[in-house]
Amino acid sequence: MKKILTVEGMHCEHCKASVEKALSAVAGVSSTKVDLGKKTATVSLSGDVSDAVLNEAVAATGFQVTGIAEKKGLFDK
Repeated sequence: MKKILTVEGMHCEHCKASVEKALSAVAGVSSTKVDLGKKTATVSLSGDVSDAVLNEAVAATGFQVTGIAEKKGLFDK
């Protein structure tokens, strides 16, 4: 399963790297990709991770999550 987070406050590659590092450190996150232009972070999950945990990880870097959407792939259950 993938979740797409809308993240406010990112302006540069350092911001992007901070958010990617924080989300990648969360147990159950298998990969993270941040798109500065779209202000989104897409996380692929290998386990059950709550929105609150993802929100806390981003908030710890000084940025704000303004939305989280689930994106199920063709083969996700």
